[in-house]
Amino acid sequence: MGYGALVMDGKKWLKVVIFLCLIAVSTGREFKVKAKNKQHAAIYNHTLATILVEYASAVYVSDLTELFAWTCSRCNGLTKGFQILELIVDVQRCLQAFVGVAQDLNAIVIAFRGTQESSLQNWIEDLYWKQLDISYPGMEDTMVHHGFYSAYHNTSLRPGVLTAVKSAKEFYGNIPIIVTGHSMGGAMAAFCGLDLTVHLGCQNVSVMTFGQPRIGNAAFVSYYREWVPNTIRVTNRHDIVPHLPPYYQYFPHKTYRHFPREASSSTQNPVWLYDLGFGSLVYTVEKVCDNSGEDPSCSRSVKGNSVKDHVRYFGVKLSCDVSAGCRIVMGNGLASYHTTDSDGNIIFSRNITSVLRVKVESSEEGKSL
Repeated sequence: MGYGALVMDGKKWLKVVIFLCLIAVSTGREFKVKAKNKQHAAIYNHTLATILVEYASAVYVSDLTELFAWTCSRCNGLTKGFQILELIVDVQRCLQAFVGVAQDLNAIVIAFRGTQESSLQNWIEDLYWKQLDISYPGMEDTMVHHGFYSAYHNTSLRPGVLTAVKSAKEFYGNIPIIVTGHSMGGAMAAFCGLDLTVHLGCQNVSVMTFGQPRIGNAAFVSYYREWVPNTIRVTNRHDIVPHLPPYYQYFPHKTYRHFPREASSSTQNPVWLYDLGFGSLVYTVEKVCDNSGEDPSCSRSVKGNSVKDHVRYFGVKLSCDVSAGCRIVMGNGLASYHTTDSDGNIIFSRNITSVLRVKVESSEEGKSL
C-alpha cells in the first residue's frame, strides 16, 4: 500500500474517531443534576422536550376548527390523542392559548402562542430598546417586563386558563400540570406557572419553554425560583430572543436575568442546543448549563443574532403558517362550543364530562422535567 493510500485511510479513520467522540459526548438524553435531596434531583428529559415543542408549535395554528378537534397537521406527531378542554383566543391582542389533557403524559398541558412572525422583527427591536418595568404584586423589589406580564395577567387568557385548570383538576384529580410556550409564549408560560402555584395552590406545576426572553430582575428570579423550581428553558444556537432584553452585568440589580438552576433541590435547568463538529460531521449537542441562569459558556457564549434559530427548535416550526396578521379560521362546527365576550375575544370549551377519562397514576410525583 502506497504512502498516499495510507494518508487517505488515516484521514478516514480520523473522521470516524471524531464522529464517535461527538456521539459519546451527546448521548444519554437525560442529564441529572446532583442535589442534596435526591428525591428532587433535576432531570432534563430529551423525549419530553421533543413532545412539548410540538405543543408549542400546535398553538400557532390559525385554523381553530382543526386545532380544537386536534386534527391539524401539527397534531399528528408525538402529541396525537391530545384532548383540548379549552381554547382561548384574545382577538384584540392577537394572543392564543389552550388547556387540555395528554394521556401519554398523564398530565394537564397548557400552551401559549408566541409572537406572530409578521411582527417579530418589530417585537425584537422593542425588546432591545424598551425595557418597561412594573412591580410584581406581593413581592418587594421585584420588577418584571410590563408587556409580558400584561399579556398573561391583563387579557382573556388568564381567566380562561384558570377556569379550565380548576375544572380539569376536579375531574382528573391531582395530576401534574405542564406549561409550555415559545418566544413571548414562553414568557407567558412562566407567569402562568407562577400564578398556578401562588394563587391557585397547585403543587405539581412544571414549566418548559423554548426561546424565552428574560422577563424580570434578580429579585423576581429569586421569587420565581422559590415557587416554581421545576422549570426548564431550552435555547437554540444563536437564537436572538433569549438574549433580550439585554443583560448588563455591571448593573446586577437593574438588569433582567434568566431563571437559574438551583444546585440543591431545584430543577431549573437552562438547556442550550448547539452544533459541534466540522464539515459534514456536525452533531447537535444538548448542554445543561450552570446554576447562574446566565452561564457564559451557554447561549451567552455566542452572538444572539439569528431569527432563523428562533423559529425552529428540534426541527419543529414555531411560527404561524399564515404570516399576514392575526388571521383565524373557524368552521360552523364550533358554534356549539364557543362563547364571545364584549371585546370579541373567543373561548372554546368542551364539556369535561364528555371527555373520555384518562388513566392517571395515583402518585403525586408525576413526570419530572
